[in-house]
Amino acid sequence: MLDITERKKAEEQKEQLLSEIIESEERYRTLFENATDIIQTVRADGKLLDVNSSWCAALGYSIEEAEHLNIFDIIHPDCEDECIVNFKRALNEGTTGTIETIFTKKDGEKVILQGSANCNYINGQPSYVHCIFHDITEQRRMEDELIKMHKLESIGLLAGGIAHDFNNILTVLTGNLSLARMHLDPDDKVHKRIEEAEKATFRARDLTQQLLTFSRGGDPIKRTASIIELVKDSSQFVLRGSNVRCDFDLQQDLWLVELDEGQISQVLNNLLINADQAMPEGGTITIHAENVHISSNEVPSLKEGDYVAVSVEDQGAGISEKYLSKIFDPYFSTKHKGQGLGLATAYSIIKKHDGFLAVDSALEKGSVFRFYLPASPEKEVRQVSAGEGVHIGKGLILLMDDDEKIREIGREMLEHMGYQVKTASDGQQALELYIRAMLENTPFDAVIMDLTVPGGMGGKETMAKLLGIDPSATVIVSSGYTNDTVMANYKQFGFSAIVTKPYKIEDVSKVLKSLLHSE
Repeated sequence: MLDITERKKAEEQKEQLLSEIIESEERYRTLFENATDIIQTVRADGKLLDVNSSWCAALGYSIEEAEHLNIFDIIHPDCEDECIVNFKRALNEGTTGTIETIFTKKDGEKVILQGSANCNYINGQPSYVHCIFHDITEQRRMEDELIKMHKLESIGLLAGGIAHDFNNILTVLTGNLSLARMHLDPDDKVHKRIEEAEKATFRARDLTQQLLTFSRGGDPIKRTASIIELVKDSSQFVLRGSNVRCDFDLQQDLWLVELDEGQISQVLNNLLINADQAMPEGGTITIHAENVHISSNEVPSLKEGDYVAVSVEDQGAGISEKYLSKIFDPYFSTKHKGQGLGLATAYSIIKKHDGFLAVDSALEKGSVFRFYLPASPEKEVRQVSAGEGVHIGKGLILLMDDDEKIREIGREMLEHMGYQVKTASDGQQALELYIRAMLENTPFDAVIMDLTVPGGMGGKETMAKLLGIDPSATVIVSSGYTNDTVMANYKQFGFSAIVTKPYKIEDVSKVLKSLLHSE
């Protein structure tokens, strides 16, 4: 008889080893399939051998589709050269260390991955590369947005300085122009030229305001107005020299709205620029404006009430449905050169006007951007034509501004209106003059106060101290930095009215009349 004890023992050991291998494989497969990391195994020639479910979820391919892919099929063009270098390094050196790479998803979007790749060798030859990644696309996007936000903050600081200095220059210019116009016959040709020059300075002011709104936002400084003139001015401004035509469908009895003209002009400009760029071969933009009554829950975010609805319709290529939900996101753009801020800024402006901006678009069918603004209860706007409406008053006015030229032209305008004037270069000097006038029993009837005084006491701080001296003080705040919260909410800080720079003589006259001569 043969002794088979050793053979049986060897067979049992073999079965146990096989069982352990199978169990180990099952544990690995369970870990492989349930891992939240993106895992792939790649042959030395680049063919995908195996991928896990997280890989499929991240890239949008099925397991069956992945079996027919090569690693170079999914590498994004932005990262192709770097990926080839890293793959060769893994084959030659055995590992890559921590790397970043970019793959292309099935739908064409890119996914940014971070991880490592390690090579397995058989008989000294590379057999396959095992890669473990995690998706950092959202992390990178947030980091990029943070960088952009910091850049915008820097632009905002720069814009604030530009607005203050530039609008001071424009104030001197418009003040001199309006005073010169006072001495001319309205039928004089020079009178007409001066009026056009004044309009140009206010267009320059609007451009400065757009930079401020783009960079820092800001509460709107509203007044009752018709949107029709803004629509026509914006279309003429944006489409000058374009091969795109603009048609208007504007309801004749369109309601008035409460708006910040500079900000709503920016909304219209952004929408018109988008429409123009959507039709490089030319076409027609149609602007509709109508009165609408919105019922409760009819339009998202809008309360029930009366609104003016304005839509900008183009005949361009349209917007893909998958992008419509992102179209108003900051920094989102479908244009190669776009910064993705125009529509986001427009959306923010309309929202701050208690309105709503929406888009309706489809590929090859063009786009319609439509916004709603609350209708004003006012039925008409009191128009003040150039050369008219300058009220001759009387009283003592204190003018505080850090710019000497503005103090000079301000004094001349006020004296032309019949007022006596004293000037101060900062808040401290203004307080001293105000107290002295009270002690001498010759108090000021009103104060016009610059909001921003570099290196000195500005309007906000001065106003707080002035109210402690004279709670009934009549003070007008003036600034070229119109995005300041004080300008939008001046009454909360104790001011009686505002005059935004640059201003014409009619602007100052109108405010003083309403405060001092309303009877």
